[in-house]
Amino acid sequence: MIRTHTRWVSWLFICLICLCKAPVYAQTADVQTVQPSNENDAALYSLAAKLPSAKLNQMESLVTEISQVPHPKTREILSLVLNGDLYYIKSNRLLVAAIKVGKEYELTDVLHDSELASVKKSKIRKVRTNNRLRGLIRSAIAVLDLNSPNKDVRLQAVKQLLDNPSTMGLDAITLRLDKEEDPEVSELMNVVLSLNQLKTGEHQAKLVAVSDLESSLQPEVRNTMANILRELPQSQRNAQEAELAAALNEVIKNIDAKRSRYGFIENVFFGLSLGSVLLLAAIGLAITFGVMGVINMAHGEMIMLGAYTTYVIQITFPSLIEYSLLMAIPAAFLVSGFVGVLIERGVIRFLKGRPLETLLATFGVSLILQQLVRTVFSPLNRQVQAPEWMTGSWVINPVFSLTYNRLYIIIFSLVVFFTLMLILKKSSLGLHVRAVSQNRDMARALSIKSDWVDAATFGLGSGIAGVAGVVLSQLTNVGPNLGQAYIIDSFLVVVFGGVGNLWGTLVAAMSLGTINKFLEPITGSVLANIIVLVGLVLFIQKRPKGLFPQKGRSCLLYTSPSPRDKRQS
Repeated sequence: MIRTHTRWVSWLFICLICLCKAPVYAQTADVQTVQPSNENDAALYSLAAKLPSAKLNQMESLVTEISQVPHPKTREILSLVLNGDLYYIKSNRLLVAAIKVGKEYELTDVLHDSELASVKKSKIRKVRTNNRLRGLIRSAIAVLDLNSPNKDVRLQAVKQLLDNPSTMGLDAITLRLDKEEDPEVSELMNVVLSLNQLKTGEHQAKLVAVSDLESSLQPEVRNTMANILRELPQSQRNAQEAELAAALNEVIKNIDAKRSRYGFIENVFFGLSLGSVLLLAAIGLAITFGVMGVINMAHGEMIMLGAYTTYVIQITFPSLIEYSLLMAIPAAFLVSGFVGVLIERGVIRFLKGRPLETLLATFGVSLILQQLVRTVFSPLNRQVQAPEWMTGSWVINPVFSLTYNRLYIIIFSLVVFFTLMLILKKSSLGLHVRAVSQNRDMARALSIKSDWVDAATFGLGSGIAGVAGVVLSQLTNVGPNLGQAYIIDSFLVVVFGGVGNLWGTLVAAMSLGTINKFLEPITGSVLANIIVLVGLVLFIQKRPKGLFPQKGRSCLLYTSPSPRDKRQS
């Protein structure tokens, strides 16, 4: 009996042990048992198995050994450690990549790429790391990326080593330099080696490095030279120190001069981009103001309607983001142009010859349109997504780059301008518009339907304002008050350039945009606008008709009596 009782107790004890181990077996049951297929696999698996139990003082040597194993998984493991996403399961020390989803973590076996069951945070632990180790890992990853077939990856790797050079990275660059075929990557590699030579070389080597780095505009080059110059004795320098200091001063002076030139060009570029926006916003106003003499305070709302048209197209066709702007340009032109014709036919044509009443009426129309947009879209600002081809920058050198969205805006505004010039010069509509703008009574005498010309002109100007809204949607958020920010600047551009003169509008827009961008770094944006406004007031005192006054006009505003006035008389 005692022997039988003992046997049952033993079996019960074994069952309890199995039950306790069951969760671990269930957890790792889907892990594929993969044996190392070659020496690299065996070496990586052996080193990776040491990561869970390694202490921080052992991690540096372990990471260095892992980085030297030529294996596709090497970079992935180092990146996981760098980003803090490498964990191990406490029960069996299995390395996993963990992503938090809700209250649990989704696990992936790092070495075998197999998905595991989700677990709670208490079941896993993060592989140890610190800031010093992260710097080492960044250098190790950069060394691995030096042999990438992708030029951008190699360039980024060299830039990483330029910021944080290491002995391992410098050795890798030296070995790779003769094999590198891309001139941009090769040049940056030489900069890294020359900087290291400047820091650690002998006197003659330092002078050679200073001479080699004279043409480089990398910020690290200038900063390193300034630091070395600062560390040299300020007085009682020996001959070598004096020679090195003179060479460093000369090169730093040349680098600063180049940076200043490129800074000037960059300010011009940003000024032209701002001027392009002002040109698109003001060119339609120049047409309506020049032909009809109407002070249209609802012009900003035409810009707003164009921006909202772009937003509607994007939410209607979410799969066509890359083509949304190309679709929005004609749509915004038609929507804003149609609304402009309605305003002219419904309001403005009854107020001809009465500029004050026209101003008040169009101001009321602008308030109605703003409230309509608030009712339909809500008062909150909307964001329009930029297509991929308008994102990023064209990097010309380390201190000068052109953003694609502003570059495209400059080109597009010039295309719109010259297209409008072609329409006004070569089409019958343009002939009638020019005739009415120069002498309305004579144009009527020649059987030109001035009312039809007014409607078409107002619709054309409003349509171009809608196109300006498409452009502005790529620079700022779309909201009900979008157009109000540009209506005053548009009037300033029209008056400064000369009422009704498109070339004057072009020159005025580009000039005001460039002046504003040069003043902003010195005075701030608000004071820069005030200075520009005061300057325009003083200029108009001397030249009331602007830079390029319209020829053949007897007065600024059209003041002949309206049909209603004639009937009343």
